[in-house]
Amino acid sequence: MTDSTTDRTATPPVLDVWCDLQCPDCHAALEDIHALRARYGDRLEIRLRHFPLEKNKHAYAAAQAAEEAITQGQGRAYAEALLARTRELAADGEPVLIDTARRLGLDADEFDTALIDGRHLLIVDADQAEGKAIGVTGTPTYVIDGRRLDGGKSQEGLRERIEEIADRLLADPGGLL
Repeated sequence: MTDSTTDRTATPPVLDVWCDLQCPDCHAALEDIHALRARYGDRLEIRLRHFPLEKNKHAYAAAQAAEEAITQGQGRAYAEALLARTRELAADGEPVLIDTARRLGLDADEFDTALIDGRHLLIVDADQAEGKAIGVTGTPTYVIDGRRLDGGKSQEGLRERIEEIADRLLADPGGLL
């Protein structure tokens, strides 16, 4: 028999970041994501979740490309590199996705194939459906401990709110307080 307190502390709290990789607001949110990673390290799991917005013509393909980067072992680096190129992506489209892969030393031909064969469509669709089901309407949107925090209008104060929740969860992982 295992101690349930031990089991609860083994899994870090999760921060889901619902993101559109063509969204300038998501690029601006990277500063907060970096600060949260620096503060918590492995004690807080930060997950990119796809929520491509219809207004961003290349966001859906960008989400698929990010999934391919994950399979090639550089998901975070690819997403961050792509977010730094939101204007280029909006203007030039899918060639930016391939070029970003190439710049990171990834198999660009495999990216091209993945975008054609749609091997990552189900993951992107599932993320988007889950986001809609919990009320995500814009990006970035954060979800931690069942609380949805919308960063699409303003990032101001969001990192502090996330830190408050994460600190509480880390101090009381079983939710006993």
